[in-house]
Amino acid sequence: MSALNTLFILALAFVAVFVESSFGGLRRLIGVQVDLLPALMVYASLSSGLVTVSLLAVCGGLWFDALSANRLGVSIVPLLVIGFTIQQFRHLILRQETYTHLVLGFAASGFAPLLALAIILSYGGEPILGWGTLWQWFAMTVLGGLLVPVYFQLFNQVYRVLGYERVVESTYRSDREIARGRG
Repeated sequence: MSALNTLFILALAFVAVFVESSFGGLRRLIGVQVDLLPALMVYASLSSGLVTVSLLAVCGGLWFDALSANRLGVSIVPLLVIGFTIQQFRHLILRQETYTHLVLGFAASGFAPLLALAIILSYGGEPILGWGTLWQWFAMTVLGGLLVPVYFQLFNQVYRVLGYERVVESTYRSDREIARGRG
């Protein structure tokens, strides 16, 4: 299931980047381009291994940068930091709780654009910053955080449809009688 999980996560990352760059209805409505990858990174970090997290960070970051104004590779570092941090403390996190999904989603969706902005500023880029940047950051944080439970529901539904539950069979029937005594 691990290879299938990785394949589904990467396919959703590709579709998410395509949707972000192609359909601008929400962007025109609220004035914010919502980044779907940090929320997906939270899901991948909580549900799969380090290989999937690394592949999502590299492939998703490159796909996102190829279709945005960022330099190639800027989005990889924030995604890797988010993924590796959650992966490191995964054993301490209540993975099945919606509250945990929301908190991690808000944190990841708020952290990723700030780190990307710091990287862009460090190499001498001159992004347009102003009071509207705070609104964009706030909206990206809230909408990205709300996406994490949606990803968990989506993947649970996919695995429920495509997967199967293993039946543990014993060689003995549970309703059999054991005759004891003589004769």
